[in-house]
Amino acid sequence: MDTNVQKRRENKKSLRIKVISLGNAEVGKSCIIKRYCEKRFVPKYLATIGIDYGVTKVQVRDREIKVNIFDMAGHPFFYEVRNEFYKDSQGVILVYDVGLRESFDALDSWLTEMKQEMGSQANMESIIFVVCANKVDLTKRRVVDESEGRLWAESRGFQYFETSAQSGEGISEMFQVSVVKVILKGNTNSIITHILIIVLLEPTVCTLYDQRFVDT
Repeated sequence: MDTNVQKRRENKKSLRIKVISLGNAEVGKSCIIKRYCEKRFVPKYLATIGIDYGVTKVQVRDREIKVNIFDMAGHPFFYEVRNEFYKDSQGVILVYDVGLRESFDALDSWLTEMKQEMGSQANMESIIFVVCANKVDLTKRRVVDESEGRLWAESRGFQYFETSAQSGEGISEMFQVSVVKVILKGNTNSIITHILIIVLLEPTVCTLYDQRFVDT
């Protein structure tokens, strides 16, 4: 077989996605990652120092999607580390804790920081945004209700999900939808598809189905 033909077939079947999590410290970004990748919950809080990293795979028809996950530290001290990861991104998941009003109010600041680093509105418009309202299992301490969070997300054209890293609620759905939306957004002919999201994907190969998906 011609090596160029073989290479094109391999490139068609293999995509790499870069996933980055954004949100204040202590909103549960690392716990969401561990719940989805490792199927476990870590109750003890351990602050992310700089960047945490993980890799996983999903299968979309004949495409193997390799998802590279970067959990970005939420503390302002790590801004100089974070700003290296914004460029060439196609998706973002913004995470907040439904029991911490300040983490919800900070979402606009995270968008502002990202806009500053991305440079142009055209770059921002190419990105898939998803909002993750985390820790919904802690109902007694909830201060940001679903309607408020959903309104904030949808008024900006972002999709909204409620999740719990402790129980696993909503996490698989959020990432399945996010990956398919990124693929449908474009650049599926490229072996490298960057996505700036806020959490991640299945550690074992799974199958995603979407009637809108069309092989290119």
